[in-house]
Amino acid sequence: MPNGVSIRARGLHSPIAYTDPDYGVYLLRRRPTQISWPHDWIRWPDLWLPTDRAGAVDTLLAALERAEREQVEIACKAGRGRTGTALAVMAIATGIASDAAVEWVRRNYDPRAVETPWQRRWISRLRLPDRP
Repeated sequence: MPNGVSIRARGLHSPIAYTDPDYGVYLLRRRPTQISWPHDWIRWPDLWLPTDRAGAVDTLLAALERAEREQVEIACKAGRGRTGTALAVMAIATGIASDAAVEWVRRNYDPRAVETPWQRRWISRLRLPDRP
């Protein structure tokens, strides 16, 4: 992340080639069943937006806070659209402007991240709640 916090991001179709995370956030249509470590699930259909956008933002901001002291993983099936969009939310929380977040994620994570126009539009218009 722009603030130096490390977040592991991947597609779930890729095997874990390193240690299990301390905590994960999974961006999927259905609740994951094969995850054995602490995690949260955001209902998020492929190529779309989270079904509860405010709840998704809250979960992602909490994960970002956890990443300051734990190994946190963010993942969807392929690791591009939903994962990239989630990383953009987190980048905004660390100080990147909403209209620059998609480019930051593409430059620092995957050039094809944040796949759809509605994902890009959501990020460009995102205003995060004030955090204490």
